[in-house]
Amino acid sequence: MNKYQVAIIGTNIGEKHYQDFQKVSDKFKIHTLCGLTREAIDNILPTDSDTKVSLNFDDVLKVKEIDIIDICLPPHLHFSACKKSLEAGKHVICEKPLASSLKEIDELEKISKENGKIIFPVFQYRYGPGFSKLKALIKSGLAGKPLVASLETHWNRGKEYYSKDWRGTWEGEQGGAILSHSIHIHDLVSMILGPVSNVFTKLTTRVNDIEVEDCAALSIEMESGALVTSSITLGAANDTSRLKFCFDGLTVESAASPDKAYNPADDEWKFLARNPITQNQIDEVLSKVKKPKSWYAGMFEEIANKLNGTTSDEVTLLDARKSLEFVTAVYDSSRQGKNISLPIDKDNSLYNSWLPKKINKN
Repeated sequence: MNKYQVAIIGTNIGEKHYQDFQKVSDKFKIHTLCGLTREAIDNILPTDSDTKVSLNFDDVLKVKEIDIIDICLPPHLHFSACKKSLEAGKHVICEKPLASSLKEIDELEKISKENGKIIFPVFQYRYGPGFSKLKALIKSGLAGKPLVASLETHWNRGKEYYSKDWRGTWEGEQGGAILSHSIHIHDLVSMILGPVSNVFTKLTTRVNDIEVEDCAALSIEMESGALVTSSITLGAANDTSRLKFCFDGLTVESAASPDKAYNPADDEWKFLARNPITQNQIDEVLSKVKKPKSWYAGMFEEIANKLNGTTSDEVTLLDARKSLEFVTAVYDSSRQGKNISLPIDKDNSLYNSWLPKKINKN
């Protein structure tokens, strides 16, 4: 089987992508690593690597044998990089957020269709044994009706993190903790509980001297009727991402290990039957769940499956749109001080951009 040739653009989170591509090296080959400096690239590549090096994104796009552009740039560059890559005839993998508005998402969908190329947004929290086990229990019917859920995105971000001049700004990061830290856990909840019906939000900046929010409290109602609370802060002692779900058949809780903050689905989850009689049935289902590849490697594997035309569970452009609909609703709720219903359409005042008016150029 031919391997898909990939160019990674960016050397920050791009390093994590590079490492996990090695775990699916039977499906992908890193053709080029593109960064701002040779030093940053050399810090990632082994000395014996045959990966090509580039300091010019436009030059990379001209290379015919490259199949996929993997965008690992700061958020304010995502839309333009995706657009140029699609127009160059490349498939695209792009870190979150895929774009900075629903308007941009809809434009990327149009460009994707016109060029016959696929955009794969990054939501790596979906891939890991914890999430796979919960999906199996839901499919078996043992979970039952979803009742409530609670989420914690409690991370530690201080002066060192914000030493990069684009972080903590509306123009560079395009948002705060809602966009940069909790977007993954909110995506995971939608995967488990279905679409969001409405959200009420309080956002504030209490930890760092930055423009954007670093603390938040969200009250969310799902279309299923399930209720969700989400607590977010960048002022915790360490990094933890915790999820707890109560169904009428069982309760599910992630372990919230600090070393799994970036991928709670790869952690050990607890599955406790509400009725002890059904615990054996739950354990039997769990025993049959094969351990999947986790984090980016699991996501990359599903991208290969999609491109090969086999059964796949990749993140889609529609998934990214739903995620940014939720982000838009959160900022809208915070500014208006009221409940905001989803979905968000073109009539919403933040459809073109959720950036504050003094920053928004649309």
